[in-house]
Amino acid sequence: MDLFDTLGTLIGTSTSAGMVDSETGRIHGMNRALMADAIGTTFGALCGTNTVTTYVESTTGVVEGGRTGLTAFTVAMLFLVALFFSPLFLVIPPAATTSAMVLVGVLMIKPITKIDLSDVTEAVPCFMMILTMPFTGSISDGMVLGVLSYVLVKVCTGRHQQVSVVMYILSAFFVLKYISELFN
Repeated sequence: MDLFDTLGTLIGTSTSAGMVDSETGRIHGMNRALMADAIGTTFGALCGTNTVTTYVESTTGVVEGGRTGLTAFTVAMLFLVALFFSPLFLVIPPAATTSAMVLVGVLMIKPITKIDLSDVTEAVPCFMMILTMPFTGSISDGMVLGVLSYVLVKVCTGRHQQVSVVMYILSAFFVLKYISELFN
C-alpha cells in the first residue's frame, strides 16, 4: 500500500510541476524517486518510526519552484529545529492548518481537466478515485478502487482488450486482499 501512496503522490506532484512527458506520459526521474522512497521507508522501519514516505503536501513546495533536493533538505532542517519547539507547536489548533490543506487540494485537483469525461470507461474510474481518497483518507485505497473499477468498467463495456495483463493481475490481487479482510 505504501507503493500506491507513493505512486499517487509522485504522479500528482509531477503533473502539478509539469514534469510529465506530454507525448509518452512518463515521469522523468521516477526510478530515482521510487528508490529514494524505498530507502527512506526501509531506514524508517529500521529506526522504528512510522512509514517514511512521500506526502501529497509536497505539491505545494513543487508548485512554488522547489524541485531540487535543496528544498527537501531545507524542510528537513526546519523540522529538526521544530523538534525543540514541539510543545509550542502543539498549542496551534488543527483548524489553523486547514487553509494549507485546502491549497494542497486545489493544486491536486488541477490535472482533472485532462480526464476524457466523454469516455465513461475513463471517467468512472477517475471519479471513483477522486471520491474515495478523501472519504477513506487513503491515496492507496482510492487507487485500488480506481484500478478495480477501471478493469470492471472496461470488461462490462466490451473493451476488455484495452486492459493490460498487469491490470488484470493487480485486480486479482486487490480482490483477494479485500476477501481476506472479510475473514479477519
